[in-house]
Amino acid sequence: MKIRVYFVLLVLCICPVVSFAQEQKMSESEIVIFKQNVKEVSKKIKTLSTDFVQYKHLDFLSKDIESSGKMVFVAPSLLQWQYKKPYNYSIVFKSGKILINDEGKKSAVDVGNSKIFGKINKLIAGSVSGDMFDDKEFAISYYKNKTNTIARFIPKDANLKKYIKQIELTFDKDDTTVIQVKLLESSEDYTRIVLKNKVLNAKIDSSIFNN
Repeated sequence: MKIRVYFVLLVLCICPVVSFAQEQKMSESEIVIFKQNVKEVSKKIKTLSTDFVQYKHLDFLSKDIESSGKMVFVAPSLLQWQYKKPYNYSIVFKSGKILINDEGKKSAVDVGNSKIFGKINKLIAGSVSGDMFDDKEFAISYYKNKTNTIARFIPKDANLKKYIKQIELTFDKDDTTVIQVKLLESSEDYTRIVLKNKVLNAKIDSSIFNN
């Protein structure tokens, strides 16, 4: 079970390795403005719900593994990922615990007992809200193209690096919200999550986090 939990958590923190045409490194002044805009937007996000499509790329497979579902976030850190296709599997981050429902089989993990779980939990919430610019935890670089801004995060923690080699967040230039999350694993495999049909600040029924 623990192996599967780690796998799913890694999958949640991630977005795809995408090669953008005419990608340019941002200047220091552009980075300051971008980070300020993201933080201002994230402060206004009280709730967020979105559909997602996840693509898991494995070198030994000719086709990416595709799954889909719905994600719900309530500030500051209440989070549910509900996979609906091709299987039913949900994870809730709530009150320092990770609640897992694997097609009716329920279990829980205390985040406080695992440094790695705690960091991954912070990454997930940060990737959703866009508020994860922590220079103490990551070496961060910033890039831009015609339509998006890309922030790349390399963990400084040696233990975390065993699971996550690099994280990429892709932000829409118009509303400065995350539209894609990517995780590059210690191997060259990666997971890409595309967020779509976002709804901001709608009322969320708290019962969905009971899992």
